[in-house]
Amino acid sequence: MERSQTIGAVLMAVSGLQMLIFTLGVMRRSYLAIALPVLAATTAVSGLLFWIGYTMINMEPDMEELDMEEEPQSVSA
Repeated sequence: MERSQTIGAVLMAVSGLQMLIFTLGVMRRSYLAIALPVLAATTAVSGLLFWIGYTMINMEPDMEELDMEEEPQSVSA
């Protein structure tokens, strides 16, 4: 696995774990007036992190040949 794919997998795991812990915390108490907006914001952030992680894990590996393009030769008179 490439480094970016590993980071993507970690982001996905952390965001899923964060949502699970937060959801369990919300279910134990009834602070709905505060919890629902915070739940919506946390869900949006976790969804964004999951999407970034998914994108990173499914990226094609970089091709080193493209990175090592030859510099144009300077013409000396």
